[in-house]
Amino acid sequence: MQRRGYIHPFTDFGFKKVFGEEESLGSLRAFLNTLLPQEHQIASLEFHKNEFAGRTTVDRKGVYDLFCKSSDGVSFIVELQKQKQTYFKDRSLYYTTFPIQQQAKQGAWNFKLQPVYCIGVLDFRFDEQKTDEIIHRVRLKDQNNEVFIDKLNFIFLEIPNFTLALEDCHTNQDKWLYALKNMHSLDAVPEELQSVEGLPEAFALASVPMMSEQEFADYQRSLKVYRDNKNVLDTAKQEGREEMQTMVAQAEAKAEQAEARVANALVKLMESGMSEADARSMLGL
Repeated sequence: MQRRGYIHPFTDFGFKKVFGEEESLGSLRAFLNTLLPQEHQIASLEFHKNEFAGRTTVDRKGVYDLFCKSSDGVSFIVELQKQKQTYFKDRSLYYTTFPIQQQAKQGAWNFKLQPVYCIGVLDFRFDEQKTDEIIHRVRLKDQNNEVFIDKLNFIFLEIPNFTLALEDCHTNQDKWLYALKNMHSLDAVPEELQSVEGLPEAFALASVPMMSEQEFADYQRSLKVYRDNKNVLDTAKQEGREEMQTMVAQAEAKAEQAEARVANALVKLMESGMSEADARSMLGL
């Protein structure tokens, strides 16, 4: 099999390779900084364990794709979500409770918390009918739409909604999103991306020719799982659309048949000598 180009970052293997290894911390930091406000720009970053045990042995665990902290104590949950889930938002909220509770201190404590960010890279749309929103930023707000507390933050990226051509990408954020969506279809790093902080390193980590035999085999398995799942989902969507179209066509046909029967009954009543007004009244028209 010919090796060329770059891995797909939305496979489990690819996401970990680009963002989840020690040598990828610089790229992850650069990517996150394109999404974060100025006050939470990351100077340095380190990985922490990505599995949190519940308070008791029977409590459910929290397992993240990536969990890291900045040098000033801000926590970052970074998740790749490939398929839509009914309670995805609930799941995201549940995940943030672990790094919040982890900040509790023994003895005297004033309950001051460090910020927690939950960042979701989504390979699906929240709403199939809305294709304009790319980045969703969520905070707790009061009835006056003012931030109630700034310690809990959600950032969701709807990658399918990102449709900019490379020549239209003018910010580092746009260029990172372009790279994430198109990396697997490129054979070389475009010139426009070569000066973006962290991107050349991310492409180097994602290089297929540079993989070991074991890494390449692992990637192929991960890619197969990704493609199979996507094909199953796309097939289900297509079958659902076709079923809906069939149901609509059947409903329209029944409505036309009903209208024809009423019109025929109206004609017969009028032919029997009944006035049109009385005939319509009898038929409930």
